[in-house]
Amino acid sequence: MSLVSSDEGASKLSFDQLLGQLLPKVIDGFVSLDGVERLSAGASQETYCIEVTLKGGPEKLAMRRASGGEEGEITAQHPGLAVEALLMQTAAKYAVPEPEIHHVLRPEDGLGSGFIMQWLEGLTLGARIVKAPELDQIRPKLAFLCGEILARIHGIDLKASGLDQHLQLLTPREYVEQTWQRYQAFNTPQPMIDYTARWLLANLPENFTPSLVHNDFRNGNVMVDETGVVAVLDWEVAHIGDPMRDLGWMLTHSWRFGRAELPVGGFGQTEDLFAGYESVSGKKVDPEAVKFWQVFGSFWWAVGCLGMAEHYRTGPDQSVERPAIGRRSSECQVDCVNLLIPGPVELVKAHESITGIDMPRIDELLASVTDFLRQDVMSNTQGRTNFLARVASNSLDIVQREVALGQTCLANESQRLNELFASDASVADLRWRLVHGLRDDSISLDLPGLADHLRATVVNQIAIDQPRYAGFATATKA
Repeated sequence: MSLVSSDEGASKLSFDQLLGQLLPKVIDGFVSLDGVERLSAGASQETYCIEVTLKGGPEKLAMRRASGGEEGEITAQHPGLAVEALLMQTAAKYAVPEPEIHHVLRPEDGLGSGFIMQWLEGLTLGARIVKAPELDQIRPKLAFLCGEILARIHGIDLKASGLDQHLQLLTPREYVEQTWQRYQAFNTPQPMIDYTARWLLANLPENFTPSLVHNDFRNGNVMVDETGVVAVLDWEVAHIGDPMRDLGWMLTHSWRFGRAELPVGGFGQTEDLFAGYESVSGKKVDPEAVKFWQVFGSFWWAVGCLGMAEHYRTGPDQSVERPAIGRRSSECQVDCVNLLIPGPVELVKAHESITGIDMPRIDELLASVTDFLRQDVMSNTQGRTNFLARVASNSLDIVQREVALGQTCLANESQRLNELFASDASVADLRWRLVHGLRDDSISLDLPGLADHLRATVVNQIAIDQPRYAGFATATKA
């Protein structure tokens, strides 16, 4: 039995003891708790597989819980796990595939915020969904099926379901401004994010019918098997807003998992997604409205990735996964480049390593630790430990590329900024000058040299952070 210890300081009982006390009260035919495993999935929330014995035999349950058991502030963008459970229950009534919710955690349960639900079998890893042989027959149909499901979600009667009492309306302007403000609070100058925010505010959708928006409907949050979509997961950021947000998010490059030629989750075409949506909704999809939200999707996820790094610095869960996700912000920024300011870019070359006298080089030290993680740790572990070892080895790969390319990238950025502002100030000062100018509208998006500078900076950064990202190949082919 693989049980986890409690992180609930207020209780003297362990996590498994508290769970063992709760399950007989909420699960019919409960006999015994046999095992609990925290899964690798879920960077912002915890997901557990719970093995139990019922009167009918062994079964599995799933539990979704707030990170560390403690739920953050309830906002328009984060309505809370109790509302998430309600959303899943409501969606099921509208023919949206969902697991059955068995129990929503209460304070007296001692397990924090979350809920226990039916365990369903299927694939959720986006990288597996785009290439798993067992999905070869259903994969070409998934884009159409996703379109149908999204139309059903957007067709939910908010008043009749009571969801209007739990969710807030978030207009496109509010969403852009709130996301921009969230990024600004991180106090990190990322000019491409500010540039994209300015573009979004200049191109806001003018007309939309407020609808339930899942807000994270993508490859990775839908469970798939040979028959189609088994479940729609992760409703934690649902709100009322422009339904085209969901279609644009589904087309966001981050969720294609290397299959850039298949814009819908790396498994389908845009026209099939739209056709499925129109077949249920009876409404024609406006591609330009969807493009706005596709750009917003990369913008939002760029900020979200930085938020993971910030959570690592300040939050209760300092997993090695969070700073690694923080570096993925550059993936989203290069997607914004490709959508808004594509063009040629010159990549920097690695500078020669400095070799010490009879001393291992930095790259050798990093390579030795990376090899240890991949060859020794990963080969002798499984589950979350194995997953985190993989994340750690990938982070060391980033460090190695930073050592090889970072100095030259920074020097080139400094030169471009000096030319842009006719100033020899430091690169940090000029980067902040650029950011502030974009925020207060004193710098035009059409400033000569600005697009070239942003493109060169972002594309060379992704060469460090993730050169295998498909958006990087797209940027270098422009």
